[in-house]
Order: sequence, then C-alpha cells, then structure tokens
Amino acid sequence: MAIGFTANAVGVTVLSEMTAWTLVITIGMNAMRNIKRCVKAGVVVAVVSTALAGCYVVPIQPSPYTEAQTRNSVPMAAAPAPRPVYTARLYPTNESAAALGRVSGTITNPERGHGEFSFVLGNERYSGEATREPGSSSGYANASGDRGGYVKCTYTMNSASLGGGTCNFSGGARYDMHISL
Repeated sequence: MAIGFTANAVGVTVLSEMTAWTLVITIGMNAMRNIKRCVKAGVVVAVVSTALAGCYVVPIQPSPYTEAQTRNSVPMAAAPAPRPVYTARLYPTNESAAALGRVSGTITNPERGHGEFSFVLGNERYSGEATREPGSSSGYANASGDRGGYVKCTYTMNSASLGGGTCNFSGGARYDMHISL
C-alpha cells in the first residue's frame, strides 16, 4: 500500500492509497470540467460570430435611383470642368530679344475669351491678360513686369489648341509667339 502526503495549516497528513487515488480522480474530473467549459465557450463564440457574419446584406441589384434622385436629398452641383492651360513660347526675332533669350509662359483660365498671361524674362516677372472677342480667332495679350517693363502681343488661334502671333516689349525686343495646349 502506497502512502501519500499533503501539507496543510495543521501539519502533514498521511493519506492512504485509496485517499490518494480519490484525490487524483477529483483533480482530473475538475480539469475535465474546465476543458469542457472552454470548449463550450469556443463553440458559443464560433456560433455567434458566424451568425453575425450572416447579418451583412449584399444587394442583388443596384438601386435604380441615383443619390440625387432620392427623396430628401439636396441637389449637388456638378464639379467644374478643368480649364485648359495654354503654353505661350516666345522666340526672339531681333538683336534686343536675342540678348534676352527664349521665353516660356502660360495663359491660364481662358474663360469666355479672357485669360491670365504670365511669364518670367530675366529677373522680371510679367503678368497680365489675354483676351479675344467671343467667336473671334484673333486676340491681344498684354502684361506688365514687376520692374517697370511691359509687353503687347497680338495673336490668332488657328484651332482650339494652336495659335501664333508677335510680341513687342517696352525695351525694343520683339518675339514671335507660339501658343499650344
């Protein structure tokens, strides 16, 4: 007969083999109950998450109504179309212009025959406007510099995206102007 020992507050108690086996079986059964509880909890979690995953609704057909057509919606304004930016390239045609070199600028916001004309020549920034009468292919581009210079240009658009003309600067420089989209 084997003997087991346990310690408690009173001292050491000697257990018989029968008592030791009863203790082992009791501990084993408690462990089995804990395992069963864990398995049950895992099954409950799996069932609940599966049930909740089934709650997501996927429409079979898209709604025939757009957002603007729904009952309590506010009409939305369409986003404005991006405005084209034209490139204006100026090529020297006399000695005075040749000393300054080639110039590249932009004509932005060309709305209803009116746009902003800007470029840099040397250390001077020029800004002004480019205009055309509605329905006309010819126009003017004028700009003033931040150091006192100015330029007057005339141009003709050969198509919606290409044009050409001439520019005369206050210092006597003359340029051919090429406009492209």
